[in-house]
Amino acid sequence: MENNIQEILITEEQLKARICQLGEILTRDYADKDPIIVGVLKGVVLFYADMIRQIKVPCQMDFMWISSYEGTDSTGEMIVRKDISTDIKGRHVLILEDIYDTGNSLTFVQQHLLSKEPASLKICTLLDKPSRRKPGITLQPDYVGFEVPNAFVVGYGLDYNEHYRNLPYVGVLKPEAYN
Repeated sequence: MENNIQEILITEEQLKARICQLGEILTRDYADKDPIIVGVLKGVVLFYADMIRQIKVPCQMDFMWISSYEGTDSTGEMIVRKDISTDIKGRHVLILEDIYDTGNSLTFVQQHLLSKEPASLKICTLLDKPSRRKPGITLQPDYVGFEVPNAFVVGYGLDYNEHYRNLPYVGVLKPEAYN
C-alpha cells in the first residue's frame, strides 16, 4: 500500500497538531452553544474521531452520507443515503468534512442542512483544494486544516476505490496506482 504513495503531504504529527489547534478554536467558538457536529461519511471518520475529542464543550454527534454514484458510475445527482437523525431546527450545527474539492458535495450538504432551519451552520474541513473548485461555487469553509495542491490525495480517511483510508498521514497517490 505505501509503495503506491508518491509523497507524504501531511504527516501524522502535523495532523495531530493542527487538529489540536482547531479543537481549541472550536471550543472557544462553540462555548455555551451545545452544537451538533455532523460528519459527512465515509472519508471524515478518522478526522471526526480525532476532532470530536478535541472539542471541549458539550456537543451532540450525528452523521450523513451522500453519494452521486450508482455502483461505480456517477449519476451527476446527489443522493442522501443516510440523513442526520437529530432535529437541528434552532440548533448550532458544525459540519465536519474530510476534503473540500469541487464544492458540489459540500454545497449540497450545506443547502440540505440549511433547509432544516438551524440557528447557525458552519463548516470545518480537514483539507481544502481550492484549485479544483467548480465555477460558480462560492461556499467558503469557516475552518480549514490544510490547503492542498491539485493532486490525488489519500490516507487519513481519504480513499481510492475504498483503499488507503487507514494510512495515518495524507499522501499523494502515484498515478500508476489509479491509471
